[in-house]
Amino acid sequence: MTYQRRHTGIAIARILLPAVLCCLLPSCKNDPETIRALTGEHSMQEDKAYGVTFLYSQEGKVSMRVFAKEFVRSPNGKRPYIDMNRGLKMEFFDDSGRVADVLTADSSRYYEVQQDFIVWDSVQIVSRKGERLNTDELIWNEQAQKFFTEKPVTITTATEVLYGDGMEANRDFTWYRILRPKGSVEVDKGEVPQ
Repeated sequence: MTYQRRHTGIAIARILLPAVLCCLLPSCKNDPETIRALTGEHSMQEDKAYGVTFLYSQEGKVSMRVFAKEFVRSPNGKRPYIDMNRGLKMEFFDDSGRVADVLTADSSRYYEVQQDFIVWDSVQIVSRKGERLNTDELIWNEQAQKFFTEKPVTITTATEVLYGDGMEANRDFTWYRILRPKGSVEVDKGEVPQ
């Protein structure tokens, strides 16, 4: 008797299981909005990578090396851009292949079409000579071929520390101008403007 009851239970399960599945399966359906959200165009708008290193070269010579902890490319926006976040380091090379300047920042955005570049949060540039620029934001304008900012800046050289609001500089920082200097600056007696 025990064997028969078990056998009967198995036989009932074999009949009921397909019947239950037949009732449940047609009730499963995909929501079109959910499908679009998972496969739609907006989900493919970004390329992401982590721990990325880029090498940029011009005429066969490496001109810049970029290290980014987080890389996000968004090519389908009105202004396609690349974000590099959570820490960025850029090494700029001179014509002989030596590191000339090093830029570090927390975040950046590069506009691909215009080739404009913005870095912000803890921006620092250190030159080979040991001169240092610190600011909260720095913008590279490709058309003008210069860096600029409206934010406070600190420039530290071997002999002085300069403070101000706003700055312009050429590509390799061999020339710069603080737009609104602050503090006192020492000058030699014959160098005071009249």
